Amino acid sequence: MTSTITRRRPTSGRRAASAVSATTAVATLVLAGCSLGGGDGGGADVGATANGGAAGGGTLTVVTHDSFALSQELLDQFEADTGYQLEMVAPGDGGALVNQLVLTADSPLGDVVYGIDNSFAARAIDAGVLEPYTPADLPTSAEQHAVDDAGSLTPVDMGDVCLNVDHQWFTEQGVPEPTTLEDLTDPAYKDLLVVTNPATSSPGLSFLLATVGAFGEDGWQQYWEDLKANGVKVVEGWSDAYYVDFSGSEGAGPRPIVLSYASSPAAEVPEGGGEPRTGAMLDTCFRQVEYAGVLAGAENPDGARAFVDFLVSPEVQADIPGQMYMYPVDDTVELPEAWAEHAPLAEEPFAVDPATISANREEWISTWSEIVIG
Repeated sequence: MTSTITRRRPTSGRRAASAVSATTAVATLVLAGCSLGGGDGGGADVGATANGGAAGGGTLTVVTHDSFALSQELLDQFEADTGYQLEMVAPGDGGALVNQLVLTADSPLGDVVYGIDNSFAARAIDAGVLEPYTPADLPTSAEQHAVDDAGSLTPVDMGDVCLNVDHQWFTEQGVPEPTTLEDLTDPAYKDLLVVTNPATSSPGLSFLLATVGAFGEDGWQQYWEDLKANGVKVVEGWSDAYYVDFSGSEGAGPRPIVLSYASSPAAEVPEGGGEPRTGAMLDTCFRQVEYAGVLAGAENPDGARAFVDFLVSPEVQADIPGQMYMYPVDDTVELPEAWAEHAPLAEEPFAVDPATISANREEWISTWSEIVIG
């Protein structure tokens, strides 16, 4: 029998953004509990629970953001190895995900969560919706991304939200490419930038945080005043920005600078090889880290721990770049060939402490809206 799932997957390596505000519409996706090849393959045994015993089977409900994607074979193998039947619940983007977890804390949506990022991690922890758990085999390179001493969240993947440029447009126009955030306020780049709204887009929120990290809590507002004066365009979601307004992708829009990911240019490599038309501005990036955790009050806590173990296993870590276009937190994983050349991470991404984000997020978004939207 073949497992089936209907899922919106990230196209060309960028995460399509949906509303960050809470939503009551929860999509439930059910995976049939069958495996490829009968479960006798040579993969890692992901069926062991935190106590070292075999998992007991039953339903395991995984709450994710709506861009979750792993190879079907791996999901099938997890089911075969553990006996669990996976049920996936996807409330929306990362912000909507955390909002729903907080709203349903007394009656959890599921057993385990994946997709809480560092811009919402402190809120989830403070709300008490997580049961601390750290996998025994957590990759050493993941430890630097811990958000609290209790181990409430396990790092799974990461990526840099950065501005991307259309090399061809700048060459044809004879205009030097911008390289820094400050460049974008220069009149030479008037009406060339399109970004997404931080109130409705997780990349948009990450870019707002990049400007807070770059200019400080008292300086980012003036920067956005300057961007607005220089003709920045704001759209609701990543897909519209990248595929409609950006000149460097299939939309052939009018704007040659777009908010996307550092990994995006790797998806623009022409068939048969060659140089991509686009490149990431690596001095404009915010490092986004995504986490998994056991939900407090879970009906199946052993299964939840097994799924967290699964997400940091070598097999899943190796699958993440091709499925979700994020970097695995395990730095021993071999990356796709094009990534080394066309999807490097920023050497010095901007950062804001998760607790500071949690304390100020709503105020920052409100202030941004007053400045840019009016």
